Amino acid sequence: MNVQTLRALPQGPILGIETSCDETAAAILGADGSVLANVVASQHAVHERFGGVVPELASRAHIEMIERVVLAAVGEGHVAWDSLAGIAVTQGPGLAGALIVGLNYAKSLAYMLGLPLVGVSHLEAHIASAWLEDPKFPPSCIVLVVSGGHTHLYRRDAEGISHLLGCTRDDAAGEAFDKGAQMLGLGFPGGPALDLLAQTGDPSAISFPRSSLQKSSLEFSFSGLKTALLYKLQAMGKMEGVRRRADLAAGYQEAIVRVLIDKALRAVQQTGIRSLAVVGGVSANSRLRALLHESAQASQIRLSIPPLRFCTDNAAMVAAAGRQALAAGHRMAFDAEPLTTLEPALAP
Repeated sequence: MNVQTLRALPQGPILGIETSCDETAAAILGADGSVLANVVASQHAVHERFGGVVPELASRAHIEMIERVVLAAVGEGHVAWDSLAGIAVTQGPGLAGALIVGLNYAKSLAYMLGLPLVGVSHLEAHIASAWLEDPKFPPSCIVLVVSGGHTHLYRRDAEGISHLLGCTRDDAAGEAFDKGAQMLGLGFPGGPALDLLAQTGDPSAISFPRSSLQKSSLEFSFSGLKTALLYKLQAMGKMEGVRRRADLAAGYQEAIVRVLIDKALRAVQQTGIRSLAVVGGVSANSRLRALLHESAQASQIRLSIPPLRFCTDNAAMVAAAGRQALAAGHRMAFDAEPLTTLEPALAP
């Protein structure tokens, strides 16, 4: 059954819901696109002792938190239920059980309130975050999406359609950060822990390979980098590995960051589009942000990197992508299922 608008779509706030992995999040976007509320409940304490996200535990935590998080967002946004214009929810990709929690809650709420419902691609949500606090950023741009599960380069046209230019052939950049942190004996989540340690090290003290594939290629590969770190640690031995851990982290981070920037700038050069957005959890990395600003200024490229609160998984970006989809007339069926590996296909 295809969900049709059960009442005229008013110009009002949008509720966004995100449960694709280990963050239970809800947000309210005003009719003008401003963020009225952005509530995130982290599960880091749940998964820390396992060194990574446990899907079943993530689903249970979402069930426990989702109603409280949504009510907190509605309260913080000072909106009435009958003023909402629609609901947007992450449909995929992500963990199946985690996605089901958000989808079922959003479907029930939309049915009860008679609101239009739209399913959002997690990647499109990250892309939409580029405009949350930079609404004048050009709609036609190059977008680098970097997170734990994705490293994708897109050319986004003026109509808001994303065209894939290249992606990782193996591991995502965020996964490489997390696995590197694990090998270095750092905490969970690994990416932020490695970033913090790398700030005390010398990025030029220990060199790591930087996979460039073909010179003109816009694809990525990070699996060899992880192997290089493993071999260096084995060669050093435990005592030296601990003593030089900061330099190892800095050099390892530098290899990832430089490849990301090189590919993004190459996409700008190849397309002639002088606007670049970098989004996703890895865009919170301090070294990546600093070098991106330097490179953009030197190359006279218009750059958009979301504030830290919009880099990692959140529902404000879901509401932003959903707002665009609702305006285009898209709706999600009540019997729609989560799409764990594919981006949701929305039919008007």
